[in-house]
Amino acid sequence: MSSKITKHGSSSMVRKITQLNSDLDQESENVSVGPATYTVHIPPTPDNQPMEIALERSNTRRVVDQEYASSSIFTGGFNQVRRPHFMETVAESDSSHPQMTETKGSSCAVPGCGGKLLADERGLDILYCDCGYKICRDCHIDALRTDEGICPGCKEPFKDSDMQDDSMSNHQARPLSHDDEVPRMERRTSLMKSGPLARSQTNEFDHTQWLFETKGSYGYGNAMWPKDSENDASSGSEWMGGDPNAFQDKQWKPLTRKLSISAAILSPYRLIIFIRLVVLGFFLTWRVQHPNDDAVWLWGMSVVCEIWFAFSWLLDQLPKLYPINRFADLDVLKEKFETPSPLNPTGKSDLPGMDIFVSTADPEKEPPLVTANTILSILAVDYPVEKLSCYVSDDGGALLTFEAMAEAASFANLWVPFCRKHDIEPRNPESYFSLKKDPYKNKVRSDFVRDRRLVKREYDEFKVRVNALPDSIRRRSDAYNAREEIKAMKLWREKGADEPMESMKISKATWMNDGTHWPGTWTTSAPEHSRGDHASIVQVMIKPPNDEPLAGTASDSTDIDLTEVDIRLPMLVYVSREKRPGYDHNKKAGAMNALVRASAIMSNGPFILNLDCDHYIYNSEALREGMCYMLDRGGESICYVQFPQRFEGIDPSDRYANHNTVFFDVNMRALDGLQGPVYVGTGCLFRRVALYGFDPPTVKEETGWFGRKNKKSSSVASVPEVGYSEDQSLRNGSTDDEEMNIALIPKGFGNSSLFFDSIRLAEYQGRPLADHESIKHGRPPGALVRPREPLVAATVAEAISVISCWFEDKTEWGDRVGWIYGSVTEDVVTGYRMHNRGWRSIYCVTKRDAFHGTAPINLTDRLHQVLRWATGSVEIFFSRNNAILASSKMMFLQRIAYLNVGIYPFTSIFLIVYCFVPALSLFTGKFIVQTLQITFLVYLLGITITLVLLAVLEVKWSGIDLEEWWRNEQFWLIGGTSAHLAAVLQGLLKVIAGIEISFTLTSKSGGDDENDEFADLYILKWTSLMIPPLTIMMMNVIAIAVAVSRTIYSTDNKWSSLLGGVFFSFWVLAHLYPFAKGLMGRRGRTPTIVYVWAGLISITISLLWVAISPPSGNSQIGGSFQFP
Repeated sequence: MSSKITKHGSSSMVRKITQLNSDLDQESENVSVGPATYTVHIPPTPDNQPMEIALERSNTRRVVDQEYASSSIFTGGFNQVRRPHFMETVAESDSSHPQMTETKGSSCAVPGCGGKLLADERGLDILYCDCGYKICRDCHIDALRTDEGICPGCKEPFKDSDMQDDSMSNHQARPLSHDDEVPRMERRTSLMKSGPLARSQTNEFDHTQWLFETKGSYGYGNAMWPKDSENDASSGSEWMGGDPNAFQDKQWKPLTRKLSISAAILSPYRLIIFIRLVVLGFFLTWRVQHPNDDAVWLWGMSVVCEIWFAFSWLLDQLPKLYPINRFADLDVLKEKFETPSPLNPTGKSDLPGMDIFVSTADPEKEPPLVTANTILSILAVDYPVEKLSCYVSDDGGALLTFEAMAEAASFANLWVPFCRKHDIEPRNPESYFSLKKDPYKNKVRSDFVRDRRLVKREYDEFKVRVNALPDSIRRRSDAYNAREEIKAMKLWREKGADEPMESMKISKATWMNDGTHWPGTWTTSAPEHSRGDHASIVQVMIKPPNDEPLAGTASDSTDIDLTEVDIRLPMLVYVSREKRPGYDHNKKAGAMNALVRASAIMSNGPFILNLDCDHYIYNSEALREGMCYMLDRGGESICYVQFPQRFEGIDPSDRYANHNTVFFDVNMRALDGLQGPVYVGTGCLFRRVALYGFDPPTVKEETGWFGRKNKKSSSVASVPEVGYSEDQSLRNGSTDDEEMNIALIPKGFGNSSLFFDSIRLAEYQGRPLADHESIKHGRPPGALVRPREPLVAATVAEAISVISCWFEDKTEWGDRVGWIYGSVTEDVVTGYRMHNRGWRSIYCVTKRDAFHGTAPINLTDRLHQVLRWATGSVEIFFSRNNAILASSKMMFLQRIAYLNVGIYPFTSIFLIVYCFVPALSLFTGKFIVQTLQITFLVYLLGITITLVLLAVLEVKWSGIDLEEWWRNEQFWLIGGTSAHLAAVLQGLLKVIAGIEISFTLTSKSGGDDENDEFADLYILKWTSLMIPPLTIMMMNVIAIAVAVSRTIYSTDNKWSSLLGGVFFSFWVLAHLYPFAKGLMGRRGRTPTIVYVWAGLISITISLLWVAISPPSGNSQIGGSFQFP
């Protein structure tokens, strides 16, 4: 595909637009056949100026606007004006990096000012006059107002009139751009104009609908490449010269490969599943046909439980029929996207942009140091710096998190270049300096030892500063509050004693480092400054980098040689959405949706990676591996790439199955062979347009259990949920349809035209390269190598608007767009909605773990974590997200997997009953069968052998250990008899009585023993979840003792019933062994109340049962005991 863009009259554009519609469709379908030429005539507009006009703009004006946007904290919200506050200092630490938001320029030369000058990308002062007089921005504004624009140095007028307009406009409460850009800024306003109104006023064609075809500097590059011609030089497109066919003439190489499991393992595995299913069918039939007349109630309980267990096993086993492995080729990715070619002579990266989301909510339970280390690992990741942006969502609005981020941004000035220079892995400083292996192995640079010692020393100081932030903020706030109280007292004395002193009450505010009030949550809650009531906050901590590498110089660092190292840093943004009483904040899902909108305004990366604050990037190339799947053939239909979760700090025995390897290496790998793995909440790379509720480019409809047929094929994504079809959503249709669609836009996405404009661009930039005939929805190579649009103050102000509490009113955010609301497990529901629209997902298992995180290793926190997951599953089962109601676009086995997600907590009801069956059997002397017949034993042996064989084969094709499989089985019973039962009860209460369920964050702090790495393992706090499994244990132990004693002293010995009951009781106790060990702790710190309640319940049940149904056989050795 090639495009030749020329500029003529307005009438030419109208005549060509109809042809362009059909041409774009034809191009999408036949892009591999050969290049087509399109001529688009566009009249000069503020967005489309000739090159000579664009060159007349002042570089100084643009730089100042960018610096002002990056050096100010923006606030606003409900009934509040969006305003920037210029920040001269953010953190107490000092950083000389040119991308830092803190002002690092020289001091202002105006007497009595003392302000700082803005600095450019190299850290040089921005000067407003050719004479070189150093004047800060505020003094420059004052000079424009009071001295008629006279420079205090040379006494001559400032020559940049555009700069005057810019300075004056940025000083207003809501910054706007200069006068010559007013038409362009109309699409950046918060309130969207309707189609009919816009046409009636201008009587011109709406060029914003074709923005991504015509504008080359919006976001990350342009949408089409021009061909060699005499106009190349004038249009600034000479870098794109060459024939696009040269790219397709190369031998095509796939970015990824699918590796099938060996048939020698998979075929027997499927055969044994079938055999076990048949054996279970015969066994259950035999059990139903052979009741135990002596204990019908015991027989009935056991048969019902066994039928449910068979059904539950089938739901869990069917999705495992098609496991696969995958492999990503990073060398091919580099060859296609970062290698010099005729279409990209400089070898600039053609990879799409990526926005990384880090979510945190409470700095007391999620230590700022942990979050800071996660941010540092992101900033140092191996991905094009200019294509990467990191957004941190602080849902608590805490100044502690804000200043910890500022400290992390300052330390990144040293840490990131150090990682790039010496290829450090992992790039989390805390994990790197805690490695127990030789840090100098395979390091060839002579200065590595000296550099490492310096960085280690700086990191230790960084940790001291971050850990001291709470005290620093408290002391600072106390000092400022004392000053305010003194001022209030002085004012009260000046007014006299007419009013009482109590009326002069001063709020205990939290103060920032520059001596101003923190706009977020205060330590002492106050109106508009509490966790549920504060303004929107956006602060660019690290400014967007230039597209050209920035090598270090001698002045950048006095100790580490960075002369050959790129010292640029990715953009880092602090975001705290607005919260107000009366508005539902929707917990983490609401915070994620706020980040989606803010990032779309500020960087608009086509792909989004979300991480929890305690999950850091362990493999610096993990993002590239994920992009291989997104950009490979067929990648346009992939909604997300899920990485497995790996955890640190787990005890060697993994007592409570915290690694969860059976789920991540067995279930998820098996789902990858179907429609894809489920979304698990973190470590997931999303396609942005999939989060917007669009359908995939090619939608398929199921015809039966396994077959599929094509439903429709479209060249672009569609949004049926928003109310308009694919042709209407991303392509221009008739005038009537277009007017109707514009009226429906606010319903789906909200009243921000700038956000809506970003959707088309994100969809286009996320397409794979059109370098193969089978790729029908691709983009040309070299389309994303141009720099993105500079970040200006008006853009950040618009980001404030889209994260306001009222923005989602009467929209489909949380319903059909973005993260889905209404469940404590919003991650599973969000992934389900995407699969239900026909999207596919990929499971990316990297050779080196992609991400590492932390998990609660103590019993109490682990049970509460499982309780939250199970409660979310119950909510899903009773909602419209039940897989039974899934659309025909979802594969049958994928539907079974999602059905199992909603049903598995209900197994706890039958599991608890079945765990009591052995004890009841021992108490009564009865058994679940009349006698231990050979048929029953053969069935039991067959079921056990097939279970063991399936476990062995799963271990073979998944790569897990047999011990890990057994730990998973143990905790399945522990969780099933405790947290899952509570989840069912809570879910029923919510559905029937409407009682909302609230969960607190799991604390990520360490144990009380600093010298023990696994001190948390022995922490045990009382929870009612412990009562059911503890009761089961004590009941079975008491039942074994009672049955053995009775059988020994009874003349009518029934050893077969005793052996059967004791065997099943020991089987239950073996599964509960980790639970019992956890109760013991390290120093016997189990709460006494646990034993009291469990003992009372066990004794009560035992006595009641013996009184109701006394054992048979009255003649006993030693007589009998009778109550007096």
